[in-house]
Amino acid sequence: MPVIRKPMDIEKRSMQIIGQELLSMGIAPAEENRETVLRTIHASADFDYAKNLVFTGDAVKKGIEAVQAGKAIITDTNMALSGVHKKSLEKYHNPCVCYMADPEVAEKAKSLGITRAEVSMAKASGTYPDGIYAAGNAPTALLKLADLIEGGMRPSLVVGVPVGFVNVLESKDRILEVCKKYNIPAIVAMGRKGGSSIAAAILNSIIYQAAGR
Repeated sequence: MPVIRKPMDIEKRSMQIIGQELLSMGIAPAEENRETVLRTIHASADFDYAKNLVFTGDAVKKGIEAVQAGKAIITDTNMALSGVHKKSLEKYHNPCVCYMADPEVAEKAKSLGITRAEVSMAKASGTYPDGIYAAGNAPTALLKLADLIEGGMRPSLVVGVPVGFVNVLESKDRILEVCKKYNIPAIVAMGRKGGSSIAAAILNSIIYQAAGR
């Protein structure tokens, strides 16, 4: 096979390969979720995401609408934030924020004996209660979001894909339960897998569709 060098051609061919392999596995993602599933696999080369991504409340459709409405995008890591395709957001002027490195967040977390992820989610909720929230690293961010939702906060979309071994399964079960309870759109990667790159891939799948890419 000849070497493909153009970035867009590489991406196009990658998506074709992913689609073909899913077909060979007998897996057919729902059409409204297909782009997100393919981009998540593209970012990870892990076909488990075709099975473990759970979508609630017309999550992709609502996410697209939220992006087009200029809703803020809040992440639990600067790595995930750096992976968000900002140029595709220029039309809608979405604020993109992560408070994990905020000195006040660090100080408050230390004084309370909790994680910065919890404090950063609480801080963001005060300014952007209807924002798009994505957690790819910290399970405690999801647990805090669940508490905030129970308290009346209504995000436009929650992306819950933290990776790891401690609190991970529990946080995903919890956020999924709460989002279903209050009819909040959510995309959650069940199990231990996830990460900041996965959070960014899911966000970008929605951003690209919102921008008509």
